[in-house]
Amino acid sequence: MLGLLVTLLAGRDVVAQQLTAPRDTSFTTYSAYVKARKQYPNISIARPPVPAGIRSQMNLTYCTLGERDLKLDVFYPAAKPRRKQRYPAVLVIHGGGWRSGDRSQHVALAQQLAACGYVAVTAEYRLSTEARYPAAVQDLKAAIRWMRAHAATYALDTARVAVWGFSAGGQLAALIGNTNGNSRFETPTCFPTYSSRVQAVVDADGILAFIHPESGEGDDSRSTSAATYWFGSGKAENPALWQQASALSYVSRRTPPMLFINSSVDRMHAGRDDLIHQLDSLHIYHEQHTFPDTPHPFVLFNPWFTPTVQYTVDFLDKVFKR
Repeated sequence: MLGLLVTLLAGRDVVAQQLTAPRDTSFTTYSAYVKARKQYPNISIARPPVPAGIRSQMNLTYCTLGERDLKLDVFYPAAKPRRKQRYPAVLVIHGGGWRSGDRSQHVALAQQLAACGYVAVTAEYRLSTEARYPAAVQDLKAAIRWMRAHAATYALDTARVAVWGFSAGGQLAALIGNTNGNSRFETPTCFPTYSSRVQAVVDADGILAFIHPESGEGDDSRSTSAATYWFGSGKAENPALWQQASALSYVSRRTPPMLFINSSVDRMHAGRDDLIHQLDSLHIYHEQHTFPDTPHPFVLFNPWFTPTVQYTVDFLDKVFKR
């Protein structure tokens, strides 16, 4: 049995409690497609051919917690790098309301990134049916440490590591990037001598602030919101906890360059404009691209998949070459 994982956050004890509820499989690429095509009948699930010149290693364990093995997949260029050449890396984080979803939903994206010269890693993390906040953050920071610990295997450049996330994964990516060097989100397990810092963030429709006029999370009047499940308490009951998980609460000179790729669903990027204002005041590079008239899971579908990949690669190429 796993027991409890405890970390100090914002001067108080926050417990990532292990739960025993069955896995929630409600959010899949197909279920999202069935829902979205009612309004967007011309969309299709993005299934591009596997690019030539890439390799993959699947179902690797990056951290073991008790009897629980956390898994990831690695996609990387097949060509042997030139002497001393190293590839930048991207950790890809799936969405699903911190409760559902699967890393396999972004295999196509990871393959495209690998074809563009990146080591792309898709990692699972404990969802809210298994462990509440901040377990997911701790897991993903451990995945980044694993990447650095195995840099030699994939010719990975440890000085150029980005994190990319969609929806709940975007929220997690932004939080990870804005807590660089913050020991409160680290755990002493799984490659603790390696850094979990990232040098760039791509947030695809992930909220930046939970307690914000633009946020729809925490409205439990009709049904329990996804964030309430994740935190284990409502917004009014424990607002400090909700603020803790907001990337907007941590913007500083340690924040890396950020790219925001957004649908037309405004509540899915709550706090973005306020965060961008802070980035501007700190002279931190950022980009923002919005697809007009798009559903929230746009990254999974054509015609938006290819430009999403292009925005991502253009941004990372620019940031990592500067």
